[in-house]
Amino acid sequence: MEEALLLKGFEVEMYTGRPDGQVVGCAAEAAAALADFVTEPDNRNLEYTTPPQASYRTQLGLLLEPRRRLRAWLAPRGLTLLPGSTLSLGDSHRFERSAPENPYHDTIEQAYGTRVVTASVHINLGLKAMDPLFAGLRLLRCEAALLLALSASSPFLDGESCGVHSQRWLQFPLTPPQVPLFSDHKHYITWMEEQLQAGAMFNVRHLWTSVRPNGDDRPHDLNRLELRICDLIADPLDLLAVTAFAELRLQQILREPERHDPLICSRLSPAELAALADANDRAAARSSLESTLCHWRDGRPIEARQWLEQELQALAPLADELGLATALQPLETLLERGNQAMQWLKRHRRGEAITSILTSAAAELAEREERLTAWLATDASHALGS
Repeated sequence: MEEALLLKGFEVEMYTGRPDGQVVGCAAEAAAALADFVTEPDNRNLEYTTPPQASYRTQLGLLLEPRRRLRAWLAPRGLTLLPGSTLSLGDSHRFERSAPENPYHDTIEQAYGTRVVTASVHINLGLKAMDPLFAGLRLLRCEAALLLALSASSPFLDGESCGVHSQRWLQFPLTPPQVPLFSDHKHYITWMEEQLQAGAMFNVRHLWTSVRPNGDDRPHDLNRLELRICDLIADPLDLLAVTAFAELRLQQILREPERHDPLICSRLSPAELAALADANDRAAARSSLESTLCHWRDGRPIEARQWLEQELQALAPLADELGLATALQPLETLLERGNQAMQWLKRHRRGEAITSILTSAAAELAEREERLTAWLATDASHALGS
């Protein structure tokens, strides 16, 4: 059923550092030495992207291959890749520029400081027709909190527990602060032009929100949705599972928009839906799977974990039809054991030091990637479906 699946691709941001979890910046040097890596404004994390492919098995290989090359470059320097989406062991009080001569980075540093020094993963899902794209945008905007609840991995900052599950989302400067629920492509174009004219955004890329339209010539030429709310999901199979969940929701809206488009089937107004989505995002950042959210259909309170369980049950027949049941399977374990932030906080409450938690997490991630690489080298096509 691969021909029925959406194109998808990832933008993965990761910190580099010592095996004990201390962040050490080398992004500018690494990006200069290695193809397909680019710098972020701060030198302590760097980014790679995967090209658009529909196959989940192919995307697994595309997620792993750049990390193999990067790890080989890092190893002689005594460095590794670190899980997590914030500067868990500091120092968030200073900016470490990757390109001091870049004027756009000047603007970012002056406007936001180290609030932007986070790591995450952006999930891009291809949709070319504008009506389905904006219907999908509305649905994912209203359910973005569920994706953050699954992915939260930033409970620490500067060597301290923040008391939340996604410090990254709470500190990141959403821009503009309020974004409407777009009724269609024309509404989006008009709103974007107004924001640029008013100076609320530096450029068309400066729409920093939970999910946004993307394409080669924004706001006019669009071909995908970009989910930006997720914390770094370091485990590639967990990332593919979250992606499968989002794709299945989009597949539902392609088939039955009248049942899944919030603009059509919610009791709330578009303004109320936008406010509800933003409030849900903040709640999920604080407590992730344990947070109480408000359902977009009618505003009723519901726990994030329960909402996800209900959606997964409803998605099961479509997942079977599209060959995505196995790709989706890691979410069952994730819901049972908790996301990375919840696991880390559980260990910390038991008295384990943050340094110890990060040291073991970095080692486990490297081992996980080695196992997946070996597994992918076998005939594993049946294990991920399409």
